[in-house]
Amino acid sequence: MHVTALRLPDTLELEVEKVAEQLQRTKSYVIRKAVETYVREYANYQIALGRLNDKDDDIISSKEMRALVEKKHPVQKVGK
Repeated sequence: MHVTALRLPDTLELEVEKVAEQLQRTKSYVIRKAVETYVREYANYQIALGRLNDKDDDIISSKEMRALVEKKHPVQKVGK
């Protein structure tokens, strides 16, 4: 694992300390998880943006999507 140094504003440092204390984890753990989440969300954002800008990618409504899902995976009624 690599070591990376960073500077945090005092207020953010206090927030990180508070979260770390609540989780009973180290500040490094909290910061690492925050970065992992950010990177994952950024990747998802890039994928969504690419699909949004793809003129060949059909956009369907949630109603249409629900119908497609229900057709492929029918919901079975539970008897009383």
